[in-house]
Amino acid sequence: MNTFPLGPVDVNRIGFGAMQLPGPGVFGPPRNHEEAIAVLRRAVELGANHIDTAQFYGPEVANELIREALHPYPDDLLLVSKVGATRDDIGATRDDKGAWLPAQRPEQLRSAVEDNLRTLHVDQLGVVNLRLHAEHDSAPDQRVSLEDQLSEMVSLRNEGKIANIGISTANVAQVEVAITQAGVVCVQNAFSLVDQSDIATLELCRQHNIAYVPYFPLGSAFPGMPKVTANTTVQTVAARMGATPAQVGLAWLLSQSDNILLIPGTSSLAHLEENMNVADLVLSPEDIADLERAV
Repeated sequence: MNTFPLGPVDVNRIGFGAMQLPGPGVFGPPRNHEEAIAVLRRAVELGANHIDTAQFYGPEVANELIREALHPYPDDLLLVSKVGATRDDIGATRDDKGAWLPAQRPEQLRSAVEDNLRTLHVDQLGVVNLRLHAEHDSAPDQRVSLEDQLSEMVSLRNEGKIANIGISTANVAQVEVAITQAGVVCVQNAFSLVDQSDIATLELCRQHNIAYVPYFPLGSAFPGMPKVTANTTVQTVAARMGATPAQVGLAWLLSQSDNILLIPGTSSLAHLEENMNVADLVLSPEDIADLERAV
């Protein structure tokens, strides 16, 4: 499997995202605890040495599963987390709980890093992404300048709590600030065959040799939004190759730029095997041309 640097560490270009391990809505315990543990262990066996997680996945559930399955961690395993959000656990009923809330103040970023260290049982996190939120979606006390947020992240790096800084859900201007002020090693934004609106950020990362880690790699997870697997051309190419539409969508991303790192998530062993096999799937120039014409 090809590699690309994520900070000072070369990681395989297909890693694993832990977001789907908790229960429905990324909240509460997994549907099948034993399979969640098996998925994590099998991912590492298949070469995933980049695992993406967050304290607010569950909350705590994803991190605790990672710790149970993999601690003590392999020497080459890079754990990547993110801060900047939290979950609402005060709802009157189970269905009221789990809303995604911004947690952007510097002291909240620091607290989240400490929580990740505790639940993952490590002294230092390999990379921590600062997950930004749109100001118009945030309460006044959450409207913190990017410079102040990055300053806190740099302080955490200087203290040795995190080794490297990344940024997520950021526009080009914000990424440029993050490169200059914090020397970020990765950007995690939405990008897929059916949503290439972030192409300028990808190009900026390529110019600076920074890893670009797309979330929603198969299109939006929200109802009614475009899905890569629903595209008829993707389905045609998949049938021609003897692959699944999801595999074609992931392979297209890998073909776009060497600095793209994938973190497809799943709670299924079968889907995990399919995702990891994408490393052996090579799209022909004809395949890529057909896919490009389809969107």
